[in-house]
Amino acid sequence: MQNAWNVTADGVRLAVRLTPKADRDAIGGIIAGDGGHMQKVRVRAAPEDGKANDALLRLLAEALALPRRCFDLAQGASSRRKLVDIAGDPPAILSALEHLKVPRS
Repeated sequence: MQNAWNVTADGVRLAVRLTPKADRDAIGGIIAGDGGHMQKVRVRAAPEDGKANDALLRLLAEALALPRRCFDLAQGASSRRKLVDIAGDPPAILSALEHLKVPRS
């Protein structure tokens, strides 16, 4: 299975395919997209005034057991395809991300 992330100088960059206005907040599997592999994420928040983006970052922070301040939306503020920078120790972040992996959906 391919990964949806790359190690950077400051941590890890995660590619995300976000679905706002979902029935529940959830992190799904790795999916293949036009730009490569992405982590599938759904949030209940609507895509208005940055609410869905904030919900995405809070959900990732909770799932990876990292402080919210470690997460930054690097690209895709108004797109379903997003790049999220996660600041910190890459091996620790990668270990947490490995636990999120589920079969492709």
